Amino acid sequence: MINSKYIKGNQEKGLTPITSQWMQEIMSHPKVINELFTKFGSPLNILNPASFTQNCIKFKEVFESNEVKYGIFYARKANKAKAFVKQAFKENIGVDTASERELLQSLQLGGDGEHLVLTSAIKTKRQIEIAIQNNVPIVLDNDDECILVNNIAEKNNKKARVAFRLSGFHVEGSKLYSRFGFDIDKIEEYLINHVGEGKAYNNFKVEGLHFHLDGYSTQQRSEALLQCIKLTQRLKEHDFSFRFIDMGGGILINYLKHKEEWLDFDTRLEQSLKGEISPVTFNKNGLGYRLEDGIIKGERKTYPYFNEINSDKFLDKILKYSNQKGNSVASLLKKENIEIRIEPGRSLVNQSGITMAKVVHRKKDAKGQWLIGLEMNMSQMMSSSADFMLDPYVMYANLDENKTEDKSVEVYFTGAYCLERDVLLKRKVTLPKLPEIDDIVVFVNTAGYMMHFFETQAHLFELAPNLVYTETSNAVASSNFKLDADG
Repeated sequence: MINSKYIKGNQEKGLTPITSQWMQEIMSHPKVINELFTKFGSPLNILNPASFTQNCIKFKEVFESNEVKYGIFYARKANKAKAFVKQAFKENIGVDTASERELLQSLQLGGDGEHLVLTSAIKTKRQIEIAIQNNVPIVLDNDDECILVNNIAEKNNKKARVAFRLSGFHVEGSKLYSRFGFDIDKIEEYLINHVGEGKAYNNFKVEGLHFHLDGYSTQQRSEALLQCIKLTQRLKEHDFSFRFIDMGGGILINYLKHKEEWLDFDTRLEQSLKGEISPVTFNKNGLGYRLEDGIIKGERKTYPYFNEINSDKFLDKILKYSNQKGNSVASLLKKENIEIRIEPGRSLVNQSGITMAKVVHRKKDAKGQWLIGLEMNMSQMMSSSADFMLDPYVMYANLDENKTEDKSVEVYFTGAYCLERDVLLKRKVTLPKLPEIDDIVVFVNTAGYMMHFFETQAHLFELAPNLVYTETSNAVASSNFKLDADG
């Protein structure tokens, strides 16, 4: 049934996103939203820290049910907003910082050495100085970092709190590759020979081990934890005492309501590439698939948007994983009195953000395809995924549900960059009627690695404003929420 205020694209053969009540509340108040566009411009990012709290609670409950000591550190890189950093500290969890500005801003917002960690892929002298001066743990990635951190700690007459990032774990006969971290097969000898009193690196206070695995395998994370636990046991004999093991992030979330829709789209994408049905993506983009000699090859390069094992279930599965002796990861951590840490980003801001943009123009291209130009650009809806696989919503100013039966239209949403590839969604979207200028398109659940991660100011475009949603109880207000600038 068509809602006269807003409607999801692709009412049939779609990818229906899970949406929170607060998102629907926003879309039910077009007057409020239009006032915001007049004040702030387009696009708008709207953030809800209350959803962040709910996600945080789920992770805490899993750790507590498995009776392990734990630490949660929000991966700040997932979203630039200060609101989520403030919410993290409010929930008494930490923040994982990966740049000088992330670290400084998190300190200014109330972070301290027990609630921050520095994990940058590239660590400058200034970053390291700030961390050491504020007693913030530093995750070390390589020997050059060890030299730099040790020297800066010595100059500051302090011990640097450090953890060592590891990679090269062995899983099912294969050695997992990562460009990050020390090889687990070599770190034991390295620590014994180089770290400690009277050795090259004598200004470290070694507190933990750290890893961040590519992909989303629970088995790989569990096996990596087991190998880290064994390493801590061996290093005890050499006077190393580890407070924590940090498994990083990569905790899957579930974006979609229906598994069947997810599987159906994959089938239709392959059929469209073979020419068996009309294209379902812009210019038959295979999203990683390709057609060779009539055969579909390659693999989808999109995030796995539907996941039955997600969030708290994903974490619980890792902790309950057992070694060959039947000992679970959780039981071994408990036995060794080691804290397990995670650094979730996407999974903490799940259901915490939406991105809205105004329609600027409608046109047909040379292929007869409708292109709907939005006042935003591709960098404001971009992640490492080949496409954002959630159906958008359209807030129509004028939509008569009794007059739309013969007006449905297939469209692609395009952005403001002077690039052929600035197509905001590669997927075709079917709407009940062509949007009009100033109608509003809403992309839901964009807080994690979408609205900010690759956002640029090419063409000297302003960055999108971030507004924080808060429920209110003002009886005379036009809505039961307020929206304030992030700050």
